[in-house]
Amino acid sequence: MADRPNAVAPPAAVRRVRRVVPSPSWAVLGMLLVVLAGVLFVAAYANAAFVPDTEHTDHDQTRVPAAVVDGGPIIGAADGKVRSYRLPARTIALTFDDGPDPMWTPEILQVLAKYDVKATFFVMGSQVARHPALVRQMSDEGHELGVHTFTHPDLANLPGWRRRLEYAQTQLAMASAAGVETSLIRFPYSSFANAIDDRDWPLVTEAGQLGYLTVLNDTDSLDWERPGADKAIANAIPPGYSGAITLWHDAGGERSQTVAALDRFIPLMKERGYRFTTVSEGMNLALAAAGIDQRVVGNSAASQADRWRGRFLVWAVQGADGMLGLFGFLFVVVGVLTIGRTVMLFVLAVRHARRRRSPDWAWGSPVTDPVSVIVPAYNEKEGIAAAVRSLAGGDHPGGIEVIVVDDGSTDGTADIADGLGLPNVRVVRKPNGGKASALNTGVALARHELIVMVDGDTILERDAVRRLVQPFADPQVGAVAGNVKVGNRKSLIAKWQHIEYVIGFNLDRRLYETLRCMSTVPGAIGAFRRQALRYAGGMSDDTLAEDTDITMAMGRAGWKVVYEEDARAWTEAPATMGQLWKQRYRWSYGTMQAMWKHRRSLFDRGASGRYTRRCLLFLSLFGVLLPLVAPVIDLLALYGLFFLDRTETVVAWLIMLVVQTVTAAVAFRLDREKLGVLWVLPLQQFVYRQLMYLVMVQSVVTALTGGRLGWQKLRRTGLEPTLTNASR
Repeated sequence: MADRPNAVAPPAAVRRVRRVVPSPSWAVLGMLLVVLAGVLFVAAYANAAFVPDTEHTDHDQTRVPAAVVDGGPIIGAADGKVRSYRLPARTIALTFDDGPDPMWTPEILQVLAKYDVKATFFVMGSQVARHPALVRQMSDEGHELGVHTFTHPDLANLPGWRRRLEYAQTQLAMASAAGVETSLIRFPYSSFANAIDDRDWPLVTEAGQLGYLTVLNDTDSLDWERPGADKAIANAIPPGYSGAITLWHDAGGERSQTVAALDRFIPLMKERGYRFTTVSEGMNLALAAAGIDQRVVGNSAASQADRWRGRFLVWAVQGADGMLGLFGFLFVVVGVLTIGRTVMLFVLAVRHARRRRSPDWAWGSPVTDPVSVIVPAYNEKEGIAAAVRSLAGGDHPGGIEVIVVDDGSTDGTADIADGLGLPNVRVVRKPNGGKASALNTGVALARHELIVMVDGDTILERDAVRRLVQPFADPQVGAVAGNVKVGNRKSLIAKWQHIEYVIGFNLDRRLYETLRCMSTVPGAIGAFRRQALRYAGGMSDDTLAEDTDITMAMGRAGWKVVYEEDARAWTEAPATMGQLWKQRYRWSYGTMQAMWKHRRSLFDRGASGRYTRRCLLFLSLFGVLLPLVAPVIDLLALYGLFFLDRTETVVAWLIMLVVQTVTAAVAFRLDREKLGVLWVLPLQQFVYRQLMYLVMVQSVVTALTGGRLGWQKLRRTGLEPTLTNASR
């Protein structure tokens, strides 16, 4: 779709409210990006990858008290006093790490309930936030909860503030889910007391100062290695009849062996005279046996304030997970739409080009009927002379009548056109009424049945009009779209638009003609039968995209709308980001207006319904939905660079770029354009695409809120005449 002349407010007597195109909402975009970045950061934090618990070896233990190395698996280090505890003989505390898990935790709870056994679950705060109902079930069934950090990091590698945050966030998640807080903690990657080294010991003392009891284990089932149920049972059995804290996992992988092993381990140990307790109950039994008048409370009621704070944390994690899941779904949608569009372009557009270029192709007998060319113009002094000369000097054998309709210009546009003194050019002056009004005026004054409409800033090649009207040899053709080229290609932003015109407009038109769902005959160069225009109701000012509106009306009326690649017109593309924003904003919004205007014909029978269903389907998918969801690719790329495998992320992005480059190369070859400009395509991904995303987002918001936009003049400098033959 090429740029269209713009109308301003009419004289005071008939002045209408003028609505201007809003400036790009960079502040809104910045806020949106900050929010999305925050959501993705929370998701990345809560989804931190972890590896199974392993034992640290080959580290010094010079700072670790011997009583700890040789002591029990429960360590208290409050008030600078270090104490170590073991469970009494024939006492087992089942402990589970890394959960809860929606699949395996419920199965483990069923086994525990089957044998009326209570256990201690050292939970991850992020998992608690995702599955609060499971944690509530654990607490309601009498099981004990302990802290296993929020994201399962190696705590020795973290600063103190981050470690405390890991503990506090897990406590808040438990407070929200089950209304409890805990005094028990188990560090990720910890194991036995005799494995504590100088690297780990500061963690134990710090936890003690924070009021925690550090819980290790006496036996490790090693179920995370999936050794088989028999081996897991053998690993968990304590020597002799000693008491033991046994380590299992209810998450972090496939845990069917764990479930099977527990179903045999619990009755086996009961037959040997063992009792099962939680960690705090087992410790209280040990204290009582030692005659110590002290009782440990593993879980206690959380404060109401912590429960509310925990709710916000849970909502944040669940919201981030939901957003990440939505992004994943949208990523698939973008992939499907992109691949589907690419395949259709390759198959149908290439076939279209080959058919048109075959030696025996012809629309029919040569069309030599005279043509009326209408040029609606408002303040086009920079380019009107070159545009009119290019039209008046066309080589169409039937003759060309040029009608310049000056729509209330204030810069002398009409005088410039009139002063050219060209015999086949008429200049009509009228009060400002908008582009549709100017076009309708031109059609009413035109002498001929074949009507060509050209923007006032556009230069046509000498043979463009002749080639443009040849499809009218087919009596079913009601309109013809020409090939719009960017004439000012020197700047980077103009090069980007040049690429977009070739790929996004001209290649698409080949596809849409093949599928009989052409949605836009561009305002820069388009041809119409007067009969078809009359049947479609003429040009309407109901939308900002009068070219899309009239094209859809013709398609609904059963007329064929085709694309003539050899009819070239050169237009001046916006030279600044602000000007580009205004143009594309109008286009996007105007297209949505046209879609809404013709929506009811979706249910029509016959040609009207068939055309509308195809047209609106493609416009909705590729013109609205794809630009709206495409930013997901960029967001996930950034997410992957920081939080996922960088190599895989870069490779995926490069694959996407290769697909786009191949598509661009095919489009340029079909359009007989030089490929050298494609070096700017990678840069286009970082600036130009983001602007187009914002355009579409703000256009949709404007449409949904019922806003209406009016025309606003773009700043023109005029094309250099020599550029019209630059690509030939």
